[in-house]
Amino acid sequence: MTAPSISLVHDAKAEVGEGAVWDAEAGHLVWVDIDGGRIHRFDPASGPLEPVEIGERLGCLALCSGSNILLAAQSGLYDLDLSTGARTLFAEPEAHLPDNRFNDGTTDRQGRWWVGSMSLLPAPPPADGTFYRVDADRKVTPVIDGIICTNGLAFSPDGRTMYFSDSNPAVRTIWAADYDVDEGVPTNRRLFFDTRSVPGRPDGATVDADGCYWMAGVGGWQLLRLTPAGEIDMVIDMPIERPSKPEFGGPGLTDLYVTSIGINQSPGTVQPHAGGLFVVTGLPAPGLIPARFPG
Repeated sequence: MTAPSISLVHDAKAEVGEGAVWDAEAGHLVWVDIDGGRIHRFDPASGPLEPVEIGERLGCLALCSGSNILLAAQSGLYDLDLSTGARTLFAEPEAHLPDNRFNDGTTDRQGRWWVGSMSLLPAPPPADGTFYRVDADRKVTPVIDGIICTNGLAFSPDGRTMYFSDSNPAVRTIWAADYDVDEGVPTNRRLFFDTRSVPGRPDGATVDADGCYWMAGVGGWQLLRLTPAGEIDMVIDMPIERPSKPEFGGPGLTDLYVTSIGINQSPGTVQPHAGGLFVVTGLPAPGLIPARFPG
């Protein structure tokens, strides 16, 4: 196998690029600029599409049918039509926590949406973050609490292992849990990988067809490929300090797209394309098509 190749595909200048999801029906990547309050789309054949301006902090999204998505925003959880910009609030699970916002999210293999929250209060922030499960009827259930910065949500190819992390510098840990695919309930939470052994903290993640977990090492200039046993299989050095979310896409799901963070770079570093969207090719396994939320 040849060495992986890294290319900048969209110099988006995102403040906090995150939450990438591959839309296999439309053939493009959808991702958010959290602090910029906009949704980006990238078509590998034609380039970036016009961003959708939301006007408030975002967290993540889930694909539904057609141009419909679920969107986690500062003010709550919404149904949004990307073609018109029309959105409808369906839940405010953290209305009692005005200093919180939503952060990372993904769907399980059955299409349930998992979304996490975090505090915006200055350090040391409280452990007020929670991972929520959103079922097909849009019922929102808090499942895992006591997290400072929710991140790293991903599921094994068979859907029976759930991964999640806490990115806070005091924690920087990834866990795995057994996952009941019928009930959508994780149990037997256990240590998967302690990132104190590597430069970067755990940010967004995805899983490839071999069952390996890809971690964006935020602050560490790296992507890590971890085996299902939690061992480092591959390290990819990135041209930006703060990669934030890897997601497979493109024909055959062989291209690994990586969002990045454009703000708060370390002084003295040269990163002209921080906040851009990158693609990594020449990897050992393709990705998996994300399940769409039903409805």
